[in-house]
Amino acid sequence: MTRIIVHAGFHKTGTTNLQQTLRANRKVLAPHLRLILRPGMTALCEAARGYSRTLQDIDLGLVKYEAALLAEGFAAEPAPAVFLSSEDLCGHMPGRHGIRTYAAAPHLMRALAVAFRAALPRSEVSFFFTTRARDAWLRSCYAQHLHASKMALDEHGYVKRFKSSADLDGILDAIKREISDHAVVDTGIEEHADRAFGPAEAVLDLLGITLEIRATLVASERKNTTPDAATLTRLLELNRSDLEPTALRDAKRALLAGHA
Repeated sequence: MTRIIVHAGFHKTGTTNLQQTLRANRKVLAPHLRLILRPGMTALCEAARGYSRTLQDIDLGLVKYEAALLAEGFAAEPAPAVFLSSEDLCGHMPGRHGIRTYAAAPHLMRALAVAFRAALPRSEVSFFFTTRARDAWLRSCYAQHLHASKMALDEHGYVKRFKSSADLDGILDAIKREISDHAVVDTGIEEHADRAFGPAEAVLDLLGITLEIRATLVASERKNTTPDAATLTRLLELNRSDLEPTALRDAKRALLAGHA
Protein backbone atom coordinates (compact mmCIF):
# COMPACT_ATOMS: atom_id res chain seq x y z
CA MET A 1 0.00 0.00 0.00
CA THR A 2 1.29 3.45 -0.94
CA ARG A 3 0.95 6.20 1.66
CA ILE A 4 0.38 9.57 -0.01
CA ILE A 5 0.46 12.76 2.05
CA VAL A 6 -0.57 16.00 0.35
CA HIS A 7 0.70 19.26 1.86
CA ALA A 8 -1.39 21.74 -0.08
CA GLY A 9 -0.86 24.96 1.84
CA PHE A 10 -1.65 27.44 2.89
CA HIS A 11 0.43 30.23 1.33
CA LYS A 12 2.56 32.25 3.75
CA THR A 13 2.44 29.62 6.51
CA GLY A 14 6.11 28.65 6.64
CA THR A 15 5.84 26.54 3.50
CA THR A 16 9.07 27.79 1.93
CA ASN A 17 11.11 27.00 5.03
CA LEU A 18 9.43 23.61 5.37
CA GLN A 19 10.12 22.72 1.75
CA GLN A 20 13.71 23.97 1.87
CA THR A 21 14.38 21.90 4.99
CA LEU A 22 13.02 18.73 3.43
CA ARG A 23 14.92 19.39 0.21
CA ALA A 24 18.18 19.96 2.08
CA ASN A 25 17.74 16.59 3.80
CA ARG A 26 16.34 14.67 0.84
CA LYS A 27 19.09 12.02 0.85
CA VAL A 28 18.84 11.30 4.56
CA LEU A 29 15.05 11.09 4.40
CA ALA A 30 14.96 9.08 1.16
CA PRO A 31 14.50 5.70 2.92
CA HIS A 32 11.39 7.12 4.60
CA LEU A 33 9.70 9.21 1.94
CA ARG A 34 9.71 10.27 -1.66
CA LEU A 35 9.60 14.07 -1.72
CA ILE A 36 7.76 15.84 -4.53
CA LEU A 37 7.92 19.64 -4.59
CA ARG A 38 6.50 22.06 -7.16
CA PRO A 39 9.19 21.46 -9.84
CA GLY A 40 8.23 17.78 -9.80
CA MET A 41 4.54 18.46 -10.37
CA THR A 42 4.42 21.75 -12.25
CA ALA A 43 1.58 20.70 -14.53
CA LEU A 44 -0.60 19.67 -11.59
CA CYS A 45 0.08 22.92 -9.73
CA GLU A 46 -0.72 25.01 -12.79
CA ALA A 47 -3.94 23.06 -13.32
CA ALA A 48 -4.94 23.71 -9.70
CA ARG A 49 -4.21 27.42 -10.06
CA GLY A 50 -6.19 27.48 -13.27
CA TYR A 51 -9.23 25.93 -11.61
CA SER A 52 -9.07 28.44 -8.75
CA ARG A 53 -9.54 31.22 -11.33
CA THR A 54 -12.45 29.67 -13.23
CA LEU A 55 -14.14 27.18 -10.88
CA GLN A 56 -15.17 25.34 -14.05
CA ASP A 57 -15.68 21.56 -14.11
CA ILE A 58 -13.53 21.20 -17.21
CA ASP A 59 -10.58 22.72 -15.37
CA LEU A 60 -11.19 20.50 -12.35
CA GLY A 61 -11.11 17.56 -14.75
CA LEU A 62 -7.64 18.66 -15.86
CA VAL A 63 -6.55 18.63 -12.21
CA LYS A 64 -7.72 15.02 -11.90
CA TYR A 65 -5.94 14.07 -15.11
CA GLU A 66 -2.63 15.60 -14.05
CA ALA A 67 -2.89 14.05 -10.59
CA ALA A 68 -3.54 10.58 -12.03
CA LEU A 69 -0.63 11.00 -14.44
CA LEU A 70 1.64 11.95 -11.57
CA ALA A 71 0.47 9.01 -9.47
CA GLU A 72 1.52 6.53 -12.14
CA GLY A 73 5.09 7.28 -11.15
CA PHE A 74 4.42 6.41 -7.52
CA ALA A 75 3.83 2.77 -8.43
CA ALA A 76 6.90 2.71 -10.67
CA GLU A 77 9.14 3.96 -7.85
CA PRO A 78 7.72 2.56 -4.58
CA ALA A 79 8.50 4.37 -1.31
CA PRO A 80 7.19 4.02 2.26
CA ALA A 81 5.48 7.39 1.81
CA VAL A 82 5.07 10.00 -0.89
CA PHE A 83 5.00 13.58 0.41
CA LEU A 84 3.78 16.24 -2.01
CA SER A 85 4.24 19.84 -0.96
CA SER A 86 3.12 22.96 -2.79
CA GLU A 87 0.73 25.67 -1.67
CA ASP A 88 -0.27 26.05 -5.31
CA LEU A 89 -2.25 22.82 -4.95
CA CYS A 90 -4.80 25.08 -3.19
CA GLY A 91 -4.87 27.38 -6.20
CA HIS A 92 -3.78 31.00 -6.41
CA MET A 93 -3.19 32.98 -3.24
CA PRO A 94 -6.24 35.13 -2.43
CA GLY A 95 -5.67 38.59 -3.84
CA ARG A 96 -4.52 37.36 -7.24
CA HIS A 97 -6.74 37.48 -10.32
CA GLY A 98 -9.73 38.73 -8.35
CA ILE A 99 -9.73 35.66 -6.06
CA ARG A 100 -10.99 36.58 -2.60
CA THR A 101 -10.77 33.29 -0.64
CA TYR A 102 -9.62 29.68 -0.83
CA ALA A 103 -13.08 28.62 -1.99
CA ALA A 104 -11.54 26.34 -4.63
CA ALA A 105 -9.50 24.37 -2.09
CA PRO A 106 -12.16 21.86 -0.92
CA HIS A 107 -12.96 20.90 -4.52
CA LEU A 108 -9.28 20.64 -5.37
CA MET A 109 -8.61 18.33 -2.42
CA ARG A 110 -11.51 16.10 -3.45
CA ALA A 111 -10.14 15.99 -7.02
CA LEU A 112 -6.70 14.96 -5.77
CA ALA A 113 -8.14 12.31 -3.47
CA VAL A 114 -10.29 10.83 -6.24
CA ALA A 115 -7.47 10.83 -8.80
CA PHE A 116 -4.86 9.30 -6.51
CA ARG A 117 -7.26 6.64 -5.27
CA ALA A 118 -8.32 5.79 -8.83
CA ALA A 119 -4.71 5.50 -10.03
CA LEU A 120 -3.61 3.58 -6.93
CA PRO A 121 -6.65 1.79 -5.42
CA ARG A 122 -4.63 0.45 -2.49
CA SER A 123 -3.19 3.82 -1.55
CA GLU A 124 -3.82 5.69 1.70
CA VAL A 125 -4.30 9.37 0.90
CA SER A 126 -4.16 11.98 3.65
CA PHE A 127 -3.82 15.75 3.76
CA PHE A 128 -1.65 18.11 5.79
CA PHE A 129 -2.02 21.88 6.19
CA THR A 130 0.02 24.55 7.87
CA THR A 131 -1.80 27.60 9.23
CA ARG A 132 -0.95 30.95 10.83
CA ALA A 133 -2.59 33.47 13.13
CA ARG A 134 -4.99 35.74 11.23
CA ASP A 135 -3.27 39.14 11.56
CA ALA A 136 0.24 37.83 10.91
CA TRP A 137 -1.03 35.89 7.90
CA LEU A 138 -2.75 38.92 6.37
CA ARG A 139 0.37 41.07 6.85
CA SER A 140 2.55 38.43 5.23
CA CYS A 141 0.18 38.01 2.28
CA TYR A 142 0.06 41.77 1.79
CA ALA A 143 3.86 41.98 1.72
CA GLN A 144 3.98 39.16 -0.82
CA HIS A 145 1.49 40.94 -3.08
CA LEU A 146 3.49 44.17 -2.91
CA HIS A 147 6.57 42.26 -3.94
CA ALA A 148 5.11 39.94 -6.60
CA SER A 149 2.30 42.01 -8.16
CA LYS A 150 1.31 45.61 -8.78
CA MET A 151 -0.72 45.80 -5.56
CA ALA A 152 -1.66 49.47 -5.05
CA LEU A 153 -3.72 49.13 -1.85
CA ASP A 154 -2.19 50.20 1.42
CA GLU A 155 -2.18 47.62 4.20
CA HIS A 156 -5.37 48.91 5.82
CA GLY A 157 -7.21 48.78 2.51
CA TYR A 158 -5.89 45.31 1.76
CA VAL A 159 -6.95 43.92 5.14
CA LYS A 160 -10.39 45.47 4.80
CA ARG A 161 -10.93 44.00 1.34
CA PHE A 162 -9.43 40.56 1.95
CA LYS A 163 -10.11 39.88 5.62
CA SER A 164 -12.43 37.01 4.68
CA SER A 165 -9.47 35.23 3.07
CA ALA A 166 -7.91 34.82 6.52
CA ASP A 167 -10.60 32.40 7.70
CA LEU A 168 -8.26 29.44 7.32
CA ASP A 169 -10.12 27.47 9.99
CA GLY A 170 -13.34 27.88 8.02
CA ILE A 171 -11.68 26.62 4.83
CA LEU A 172 -10.21 23.69 6.73
CA ASP A 173 -13.65 22.79 8.03
CA ALA A 174 -14.99 22.87 4.46
CA ILE A 175 -12.09 20.71 3.27
CA LYS A 176 -12.70 18.17 6.04
CA ARG A 177 -16.36 17.95 5.07
CA GLU A 178 -15.50 17.53 1.40
CA ILE A 179 -13.01 14.71 2.02
CA SER A 180 -14.48 13.25 5.21
CA ASP A 181 -13.21 9.81 4.21
CA HIS A 182 -9.59 10.99 4.37
CA ALA A 183 -7.46 12.12 7.29
CA VAL A 184 -6.76 15.87 7.40
CA VAL A 185 -4.07 17.12 9.79
CA ASP A 186 -3.38 20.80 10.39
CA THR A 187 -0.92 22.67 12.57
CA GLY A 188 -0.20 26.34 13.32
CA ILE A 189 3.36 27.39 12.56
CA GLU A 190 3.46 29.23 15.88
CA GLU A 191 3.45 25.84 17.61
CA HIS A 192 6.82 25.03 16.05
CA ALA A 193 8.58 28.39 16.35
CA ASP A 194 11.06 27.12 18.96
CA ARG A 195 11.71 23.72 17.37
CA ALA A 196 14.96 23.03 15.53
CA PHE A 197 13.43 22.69 12.06
CA GLY A 198 10.40 24.94 12.50
CA PRO A 199 7.22 23.78 10.75
CA ALA A 200 9.14 20.94 9.07
CA GLU A 201 9.09 19.29 12.50
CA ALA A 202 5.36 18.74 12.05
CA VAL A 203 6.10 16.73 8.89
CA LEU A 204 8.78 14.71 10.69
CA ASP A 205 6.24 14.02 13.43
CA LEU A 206 3.66 12.93 10.88
CA LEU A 207 6.14 10.56 9.24
CA GLY A 208 7.38 9.16 12.54
CA ILE A 209 11.00 10.23 11.97
CA THR A 210 13.00 9.27 15.05
CA LEU A 211 15.12 11.60 17.17
CA GLU A 212 18.22 9.67 16.08
CA ILE A 213 17.53 10.46 12.44
CA ARG A 214 16.60 14.07 13.21
CA ALA A 215 20.00 14.51 14.89
CA THR A 216 21.61 13.96 11.46
CA LEU A 217 19.50 16.54 9.64
CA VAL A 218 20.65 20.04 8.73
CA ALA A 219 18.59 23.19 9.18
CA SER A 220 17.70 25.26 6.14
CA GLU A 221 18.41 28.98 5.96
CA ARG A 222 15.22 30.92 6.62
CA LYS A 223 13.92 32.49 3.43
CA ASN A 224 10.97 34.51 2.15
CA THR A 225 10.70 36.66 5.28
CA THR A 226 8.58 39.81 5.39
CA PRO A 227 10.48 43.05 4.59
CA ASP A 228 10.58 45.88 7.13
CA ALA A 229 8.02 48.70 7.15
CA ALA A 230 10.20 51.14 5.22
CA THR A 231 10.75 48.60 2.45
CA LEU A 232 7.03 47.86 2.23
CA THR A 233 6.30 51.57 1.94
CA ARG A 234 8.79 51.88 -0.90
CA LEU A 235 7.31 48.83 -2.67
CA LEU A 236 3.88 50.45 -2.48
CA GLU A 237 5.28 53.68 -3.93
CA LEU A 238 6.83 51.73 -6.80
CA ASN A 239 3.55 49.92 -7.49
CA ARG A 240 1.73 53.24 -7.62
CA SER A 241 4.31 54.74 -9.98
CA ASP A 242 4.17 54.93 -13.77
CA LEU A 243 7.10 52.58 -14.27
CA GLU A 244 6.80 50.08 -17.11
CA PRO A 245 6.58 46.41 -16.03
CA THR A 246 10.25 45.59 -16.70
CA ALA A 247 11.51 48.73 -14.97
CA LEU A 248 9.17 48.10 -12.03
CA ARG A 249 10.42 44.55 -11.67
CA ASP A 250 14.06 45.68 -11.77
CA ALA A 251 13.44 48.44 -9.21
CA LYS A 252 11.82 45.98 -6.83
CA ARG A 253 14.66 43.53 -7.22
CA ALA A 254 17.23 46.22 -6.48
CA LEU A 255 15.27 47.41 -3.45
CA LEU A 256 14.90 43.93 -1.97
CA ALA A 257 18.52 43.00 -2.74
CA GLY A 258 19.60 45.99 -0.68
CA HIS A 259 17.60 44.75 2.30
CA ALA A 260 18.48 41.05 2.05
